[in-house]
Amino acid sequence: MKNIAVIGAGTMGNGIAHTFAQFGYQVQLIDISEEGLKKGLATIEKNLDRMLTKGKISEEEKQATLNNITTYTQVEEGVKQADLVVEAATENETIKLEIFKTLDKVCPKNTILASNTSSIPITKIAAVTQRPEQVIGMHFMNPVPIMKLVEVIRGYNTSNETTTLVMELSEKLNKVPVEVNDYPGFVANRILMPMLNEAIETLYNNVAGVKEIDTVMKLGMAHPMGPLQLADFIGLDVCLSILEVMYDGFKNPKYAPCPLLVNMVRAGKLGVKSGEGFYNYTNTKKAEEVAKQFA
Repeated sequence: MKNIAVIGAGTMGNGIAHTFAQFGYQVQLIDISEEGLKKGLATIEKNLDRMLTKGKISEEEKQATLNNITTYTQVEEGVKQADLVVEAATENETIKLEIFKTLDKVCPKNTILASNTSSIPITKIAAVTQRPEQVIGMHFMNPVPIMKLVEVIRGYNTSNETTTLVMELSEKLNKVPVEVNDYPGFVANRILMPMLNEAIETLYNNVAGVKEIDTVMKLGMAHPMGPLQLADFIGLDVCLSILEVMYDGFKNPKYAPCPLLVNMVRAGKLGVKSGEGFYNYTNTKKAEEVAKQFA
């Protein structure tokens, strides 16, 4: 594999593009928005500069990484030579299914189609294509250039050959691939999201405040950040979407989103990206000031 197309230049997409490009792959970064592509490239350069300052890469490696990335606003143009496409669009089932229908039509017959979805069934995504054996999940963790894990999700029809190729490719990126089967939430979010939801329930029931809940989990359970801070970092809309997928998939009330989470998303309080969630991020991206409604 030499040519990797990445659909979506947002947080996950630009991180995935950065990682492949840094390891010498030719990357075609695709987004419907020219502005989104510019912002994505700026983020990649900023992250490379941070690595350069820390002595993790050289100036030559930085430039080589940037030179390995070409941007496109047309999917058809960007995937012409792709050996692998990694879809990293917004976590919306309707959008993803439409993207995969298009990819199936315009990609070369041998192209593997991967989704970075964190919860939507790979089998369902594969079913809208004529190549279900070549459809697989590659769930990278954020921030992609740093986090080691890749959840590799086999759909019902994903072939052994496709799975092996993606596992080996992940290792070439200096990642640790873990093969999992296709059930809502897979492994990472099936375990993580109920914990975040329970932390929100704990706040909702007035058991303790925002900082108190996060402090208990950081100091008592050795978590690097508290669950409410982590929810803000992920995006409360993303957390809600994943919980809804699991609730719909399992029909189990333990996955039902907390009413507080639902209301915050309705109100546009999405966490870091909106400037406010459980914490206020107006002056800093760090979780230092509790949002006014919880203070």
